[in-house]
Formats: sequence, structure tokens, C-alpha cells
Amino acid sequence: MRKKILNILILLIISTLGAQTKKKKDIKSIKEMCGCFEVRFDFAETFIKTDDEDYEGSKNYSSGGLEWAQLVEEDKNKISIQHILIAGSKERPYIIKHWRQDWLYQNIDFYVYDHDNKWSFVKKDIKDMKGQWTQKVFQVDDSPRYEGSGSWVHVDGKSYWENTSSAPLPRREYSKRIDYNVTLRGNRQEITPSGWVHNQDNKKIIRVKGEKDKILAHEKGYNNYVKVDDSRCESAANWWDKNKTKWENVRMKWAEVYGRKKNLNLKKTVNNNPLYMVLFSEDINQIDEINSSIESYINY
Repeated sequence: MRKKILNILILLIISTLGAQTKKKKDIKSIKEMCGCFEVRFDFAETFIKTDDEDYEGSKNYSSGGLEWAQLVEEDKNKISIQHILIAGSKERPYIIKHWRQDWLYQNIDFYVYDHDNKWSFVKKDIKDMKGQWTQKVFQVDDSPRYEGSGSWVHVDGKSYWENTSSAPLPRREYSKRIDYNVTLRGNRQEITPSGWVHNQDNKKIIRVKGEKDKILAHEKGYNNYVKVDDSRCESAANWWDKNKTKWENVRMKWAEVYGRKKNLNLKKTVNNNPLYMVLFSEDINQIDEINSSIESYINY
């Protein structure tokens, strides 16, 4: 009997150590997405599913630039990375606060995108989240975008994470397309010898409450991040040092909103202004101004 108990304890210890080693590899992979990168964004519609003969799909899209990915928060179960674009010249750089990604270990609280700027709060069973990481992606004003959970895979010299999640239309599409209202994003983040790749297999979806989703078209996306010397992103790092307190206060307000654990419906504009234009203003800096601005965009 004692031998049986001892064997069980040994197996538990081995299992625990294995999980800890795996988690360390996961964290290392996530943090590989920090630093200075030359980025190339490429998207193309592939398969058209509509029978409409007059359908005009999106033209192939390509853009690129220099991007700084700043580690803004880290503990044993959370890693937060803020992306900052650099435009203009080296002598006169123009800094643009871009998207943010938070990685949470064995997270159970989700805001799942529905459609028309609505997110549903979903609480999942911890048993289903064992060993998984949730990637929460936020818009430039730190409002929600999309999120999903999956396990990091480390095999045959590769490290990658995959998930499929509903999301709003991307910025390159939302002002041009009104024939679909949801992007079903097939995401794969893979660490490469030169940096990392965000590989996407997306579906353009028409979603109507109470009806089955209709696929309008498929889309391939390939965002390639090539790591370069951090000195090339010095202007973005300096900008963040000057502005990080303001954006920490913005994140704190949104954390309070998400902490309500209720469905979320956001206004696209208030007084014809989107939220990011309000928060990007240099006139909005105080905590009470930030809090009241964000609250004004929430539909109750």
C-alpha cells in the first residue's frame, strides 16, 4: 500500500514539474513577441461564397512599417504587450499607439464578440482551460476587440498557438464594407528564427440574431514580424515612457468595466467622435476625465 501511494506521489511530482517546464516555454514564446520589428501586413480574399454576380471583393491589401512591442505588465499568469507604430522619418518620427495583447494563463472569463459592437460575457469551466493561454486583443483605445483560448505547442523545433474567434471588422475594412459584419478569425501565432508570424485564415461573416451565420468570403492574412535592433524603435520607447501613466489609467478603467462581468455594448461614436479620438487628445489626462469619457461610450 505504501509503495502504491509512493508511486502516485512520484507521478504527481513528475506531472507538476512537466507542467511547470511547459509553462516556462509558453512564457518564453509569448515574450519573444516583445521588441522592435519590421512588420509586413498582407491580406487577400481567396474563396468567394456568395452567389451574387455583382459582388465586388476587397482588393489585395499590403502595408508595413516599424513597430515597437512594449512589455507593460507581467506576473506568473499574465503577460501584457503594447504595440506602438512608428511612421514618418527617423529624424521626425510620428508615433501611433496601436493594438494591445494580453495573455492570461488558465483564464475563465471571456468577452466573446457577437456583432454590431456587442460582446457577450462568458464564464468557462476551469477544467476546460487547463494548461491553456487566453489571448485578449484590444483596440487602440483599449476597448475590447476579440479573444480566445488555446494551448501553446512546442514540437519539432516549432512554437505556436492557434485559436478561432469572432471579431469586429478590421480597420482596413470597416469604413469600406457594409455587406458583412463579423470577421471569424483563424489565428496562428508562431515564433520564428527571425521574429514571429501572425498567420490568419479568416471568414467574412453575415451574422443576424436568431439565424445561422452566412459566409460571404474567405480571406488569407499573413503578418510577418522581423526583429531588428531595439535602437531603431527608441522614439516609440521614449514616447511610451512619457505616456504610460495615462494609458495605465485607461487600462484600469477598462479593467473595472470588464470586472462587472456583464454583456457589453459600445457606442461607435459620441458627438460624432470615436473613443480613440477622445482618448488620444492631449487634453484628456486626468483620471476622472478618462473614466467619464469611457463611460460615455457604454450603452446601458
